[in-house]
Amino acid sequence: MASTDATDFQLSVLNPGGRDLEQYFDEPVGPGSNGHPPVNLHAFAACTGGSFHRTTKNAIEEKRPILLLLRGNFRATERALAECQKEKRTVAVALKETGLHQIAEQLCDSRKLARFMRIVAQADGCVATTPEAAEIFRRVRPERDVSTIAFIPTPYPLEDEQWKFTVPPVEQRGIFVGTREWDVPSRNHLAALLLAREICQNSFEPVTVFNLDGRKGEKLLAELNFPPGKLRVRDRRESYPNYLREIARHKIVLQLDRSRVPGQVAGDALLCQTICVGGDGAIERLVFANFCGEGRTTAQLKTIALELLKNTAGRATAIVETQWRAAERISFQAVQRQLASFFERIEKGVVDLQPTLPIIPR
Repeated sequence: MASTDATDFQLSVLNPGGRDLEQYFDEPVGPGSNGHPPVNLHAFAACTGGSFHRTTKNAIEEKRPILLLLRGNFRATERALAECQKEKRTVAVALKETGLHQIAEQLCDSRKLARFMRIVAQADGCVATTPEAAEIFRRVRPERDVSTIAFIPTPYPLEDEQWKFTVPPVEQRGIFVGTREWDVPSRNHLAALLLAREICQNSFEPVTVFNLDGRKGEKLLAELNFPPGKLRVRDRRESYPNYLREIARHKIVLQLDRSRVPGQVAGDALLCQTICVGGDGAIERLVFANFCGEGRTTAQLKTIALELLKNTAGRATAIVETQWRAAERISFQAVQRQLASFFERIEKGVVDLQPTLPIIPR
């Protein structure tokens, strides 16, 4: 790397053969811009003013460190790794899908597992967007220094005023259900809806849910018998900015996801300056530690949700505290520093222990 100054560090993210188009983040990307929003794995490029690529040649030509995504059957990733290392690029790999159920689905085929083992062993380093993925990387390459593996949460553009979808706490109403997949067991979507119904009955707060399953989803929701007029169903896929505007209208985001994902539901809640209750994603545990599902029963989450719904001042304080914690750990500036330090370390071989999720006293 040309400089050890984090503000000078730029990263190229390579998704070989992927569907997303080439994208350059030398200028901030706003909600009205074309291209992918600066979230999820695109955010690693965006927070460094870097670039996102689908062709290996273009990523190599940027002459920057490369974050190479493990995707599909891993064939394209293995070829890309060989090409990048031939050109003496520093390459770290990251799983594109990191929920525990997604990792299991990807690695249950022996040929894919063999490629995965080779790629992870040969890469200069590994970036994991969840602590669980980091543990898998560590065990795949036990002979390599632990400092070549980092848990780095996906960043969110919290500093950018364009991405602040804020509604004053006194104007927020109701509960937004953050999940929508009925057929993924670890999402616990049905359980979240049943909990939302209980909370609605106790608080009289309305509930909003997205149904993208058509008539099948309508029938399932109808069987839950929400109080009349209290369930609001959105049945059309929205652009990401409009989706955030919808979330921002609500007092809380509720979920019971147990997939150990990076935490997009929580990240969306942060951009909307609301509170995420439940879930065990990485961002939920890092930022919403006092409200997440880690170590808590559904009954405890119900109590937390009811208190947030009725106590506007307490909710406003919680918003301030979680925004501060997020600025420290998952803002663009914070994650750019983490990436710069990590890539300098794997390039120079400097040992430095990685941060872990905090242990929150109960």
